[in-house]
Amino acid sequence: MDLNLLQVFDAVYRERSVSRAATRLGLSQPAISHALRRLRLELKDPLFVRAPGGVMPTAMAEQLGRTVAGALHALDAAIHQIHHFEPASSSRTFRLYMTDIGELVFLPPLMDVLQQRAPGLRIEVEQMALEAILPGLESGALDLAVGYLPPLADVSQHRLLRERYVIVLRRDHPLAGAGAGLDPAALDYVLVRPHAEARRALQQQRLESRVRLVIPHFLVLPGVLARTDLAALVPSRMARLFVERGELVALDSPLATAAFDVRLYWYWRAEHDPGHRWLRELLIALFGEGGAGDAPRAPDGAR
Repeated sequence: MDLNLLQVFDAVYRERSVSRAATRLGLSQPAISHALRRLRLELKDPLFVRAPGGVMPTAMAEQLGRTVAGALHALDAAIHQIHHFEPASSSRTFRLYMTDIGELVFLPPLMDVLQQRAPGLRIEVEQMALEAILPGLESGALDLAVGYLPPLADVSQHRLLRERYVIVLRRDHPLAGAGAGLDPAALDYVLVRPHAEARRALQQQRLESRVRLVIPHFLVLPGVLARTDLAALVPSRMARLFVERGELVALDSPLATAAFDVRLYWYWRAEHDPGHRWLRELLIALFGEGGAGDAPRAPDGAR
């Protein structure tokens, strides 16, 4: 049904007068009458009948009145949300991809700020295979992705920070005081499976045979390291969180591990969404290091 007809119906229903409805909508009375005739034909009901001082709704019009008013209000609210974002009153849900590293490093400060500035906002963190992230962004199933994700080179992105690997082991480990003289071949390792750079570094030094434990995520790693003589290659910001517990230390790694960029990724269609932009800018303000080369960019032809 034509949205304009529903707006005319709502105005006449509220005003109980064709002339007052015309004034409310900025239309002529003949235009209102024409719209009502179309509605009557479509709904097969008079809808409004003459009454002293105006018109009265029929039984069908009474049934439709609140439903139409609610639908128009919801539509107005949705359109307003598209063009305006008010974090303090928003109840919007954003879906983010992060690894377990991202969850540990980014979520606590992010949620702390959101509770203050956007208490009704909801964040849903999704875990998925790397090859599913791009389709998720394209379809809107994901709003943002955060991490070291080279396969997403062709989507809009912003560099948040530069990261490197360090070696983490227990504070009273026999080699904890070795410093720059640490011999990586003297250590046994825990390997976290999804992080290929750590595996690659061990392979290059022919140390993969020194791996004693392979795990799928970082959650259990601090407990294992604190109670054994095992070591692990860990991104430096996560290592800092582990060290704060008091049982572990972090040492510069003598292994050849390349530094890498942690980036914020999104699909170009969300570029000008006010709520999306607000959350992107918040993440950049909280975690971005700034500096040359950090300007947001989009793939060719995206804008």
